[in-house]
Amino acid sequence: MASKSTRLRCFYSSPILPSSRASQPLSRAFATEAPEPIHPIRRRPTTFHDRLNAGPSFSEFVVSPPSAETSTPLSTNDTLLHDPPTSEEPLRTALVGPAGRKRTITRLPTWLQTPIPTSPNYKKIKSDLRGLNLHTVCEEARCPNINDCWGGSDKSAATATIMLMGDTCTRGCRFCSVKTSRAPPPLDPHEPEHTAEALKRWGLGYVVLTSVDRDDLADGGAHHFAETVRKIKDKAPGMLVEALTGDYAGDLQMVDLVAGSGLDVYAHNVETVEALTPMVRDRRATFRQSLKVLERAKGAREGMVTKTSVMLGLGETEEQIWDMLRELRTINTDIITFGQYMQPTKRHMPVHTYISPSIFETWRQRALDMGFLYCASGPLVRSSYKAGEAFIENVIKKRKVGRRDVGLVDGGVGGVERGRVVG
Repeated sequence: MASKSTRLRCFYSSPILPSSRASQPLSRAFATEAPEPIHPIRRRPTTFHDRLNAGPSFSEFVVSPPSAETSTPLSTNDTLLHDPPTSEEPLRTALVGPAGRKRTITRLPTWLQTPIPTSPNYKKIKSDLRGLNLHTVCEEARCPNINDCWGGSDKSAATATIMLMGDTCTRGCRFCSVKTSRAPPPLDPHEPEHTAEALKRWGLGYVVLTSVDRDDLADGGAHHFAETVRKIKDKAPGMLVEALTGDYAGDLQMVDLVAGSGLDVYAHNVETVEALTPMVRDRRATFRQSLKVLERAKGAREGMVTKTSVMLGLGETEEQIWDMLRELRTINTDIITFGQYMQPTKRHMPVHTYISPSIFETWRQRALDMGFLYCASGPLVRSSYKAGEAFIENVIKKRKVGRRDVGLVDGGVGGVERGRVVG
């Protein structure tokens, strides 16, 4: 019994440590020790960056060189269709999608392919716009001509369509890629001043102003638009201003307000033929309402130039285009442009037909024969394409000179007869 108790006592008693070890502090050791820091090995410098910089640019990878299988993309003059091409490349198709669910799509024709913008002037203009918190329809609407319009030899040779009242629209047209919202941010009260300052800095001879639709405002933003035009005329009296406006929900008094602000060209786009308007544009925009806007702007001031633009390739028929042109000439619309509709994203309505350059040339000739002052027609032509603006600038200056000459002959009272000006 004694031996058993002794064993139990030894088993449960704490171990007796030597005095030398008990006096030393306990330390915790890791399973593996941290390795010594290894200095990076110096490698011999290479000339890879030099070879890379001397190689081809990014745009050369995007736009393939001409070969026997691919034709050369059209130049700027070709897209204006003054000298239409004699032969046209047939449209190419391709099968896309997973196995069992493949579908046929139409490839983008070569006459619609444009280079990636890489010019220094493009970067300068973009920097100026961001610095002044300004927006352009060139960017928001993903215009294919942005490299051509912004990439001039200097800023004075460039064209940028300034978009007023923010980058968010209250309407949702099925062809437009501008952001939409029922309650966009409030207007920037400094925007008219900033816009005028930027345009004065560039020294442009012709500028296009446009805006998003602001149905959330009582006046649709008409006072803001008119104030911007007046600021531009104060800072640069010789600059010609084109205003591409909305329909102001049919409020023609707002049309009078903008038309009387000092602008030179009043533009409002009908976008498509009357039969397709409900499917293409927002339900609040109608073909008849657009005609009333153009007619009211034409009568707002003597000598006012009115302009509209139409997209082709949405499924319109030839007879529908004829009817539209007759309606526009009835209200004395001066200028019309035709361009190819291009689907911005998969969420927007698809392209019904890619119109060939020869058909665009046909409609240009027909519009001029009907009495339009000017018609720009081509796959890449847009409502504010710079080649058309150069012509309009020349026409307006001739009209002003003619009005002054008539005034001198008549003793200071006179005007210039409306009609076709050959320039």
